[in-house]
Amino acid sequence: MLAVSPQPTPSRGSGPAAAPVTPSPAACSLSQLEQVRMIRDTMMSESRAIGDAVTYASSAAAEAAQQVATCQGSVVLTGVGKAGWIAQKVVATLASTGSPSHFLHPSEAIHGDLGRVQETDWVIAFSNSGRSEEVVRACQYLQTQAAGLIAITADETNPLAELADLVVPMGRHREACQHGLAPSTTTAVMLAVGDAIALLASRLRGFSPSDFAKYHPGGALGRKLCSVDDVMRGMHECRVSSDELPVREAIAGKSPERRSGAVLLIDSTQRLSGIFTDSDLVKLLQRRQENSLDCPVRDVMTRTPVVIQSGTPLAEAVAILSERHISELPVVSKDGQPVGMIDITDLIAAGDLSTSDHGSAILPMNANQDEKPAS
Repeated sequence: MLAVSPQPTPSRGSGPAAAPVTPSPAACSLSQLEQVRMIRDTMMSESRAIGDAVTYASSAAAEAAQQVATCQGSVVLTGVGKAGWIAQKVVATLASTGSPSHFLHPSEAIHGDLGRVQETDWVIAFSNSGRSEEVVRACQYLQTQAAGLIAITADETNPLAELADLVVPMGRHREACQHGLAPSTTTAVMLAVGDAIALLASRLRGFSPSDFAKYHPGGALGRKLCSVDDVMRGMHECRVSSDELPVREAIAGKSPERRSGAVLLIDSTQRLSGIFTDSDLVKLLQRRQENSLDCPVRDVMTRTPVVIQSGTPLAEAVAILSERHISELPVVSKDGQPVGMIDITDLIAAGDLSTSDHGSAILPMNANQDEKPAS
């Protein structure tokens, strides 16, 4: 009986193990300097190609953006190979800037997915040569059931361009690959043209920063676009007191779990009248003004403190904290009633602000709002 050697078990989700690629002697002979030069040459080739493509930008690209901006349905993008991946990236750009869009693979289209395209949709097809069999065949059907077909291709003399209602030429460009074969400069140009159309369409639609925030609620970008209301400490998390109480009672009131370095002071109309910080308390003690602890807190509070209105973008609050070198920023309603407070420690913990942004005000925290820390 022949002994059978056990075969290695492939890892889950992986296909057959690929044979390792052995670098050629020529590749191994490249010095570090030559390798860096090749990297830079490739990047410069793509950069020059985009620069050259600018001369092709004309009213056709602007008209494409107009059709996208006024589209009553969805913008459907298609392409195969590397052009297909570019199309999918442009789908993401369109979606994030207010234009409903999705990708349709040309091969899947003719096998049932044509039903994704409605008569109110516009189709954008990417193909450098304009002769990709799958793309051309799919577009023969798509042009009859969509509102229109836009071709982004090298020129206007190819089968895809002949099918299109609108052609956006991008010119012919030599690939950066040393053999002139691997899609590189052409895909870079394709992406630049697609993004340019998407961003102009966004402008034509009147897409605003608040609209942008609606589509980007997560991550660092979403954080940057959110309002102060999304990150402030609510009134239940703030230290609040009447400005008529003695200092010692005002600061000894019920403290929330997350202790802040300031007490919000309100008057008889429930409007914010001032703020009293831990730094203010330290100054009283350093000046041996212990008797002031039994005086109304309104006599020693910071009157008319720096505030920010509810609904303001967080970026403005970050700028105020950094520029004014303060650590607490009350958030008020239109009629001046406090609704919460921005605490610098929360912003630093979330990465919205660094100690270098805030300068020496971080040491100590809770600097008085009317004074900048000593340098």
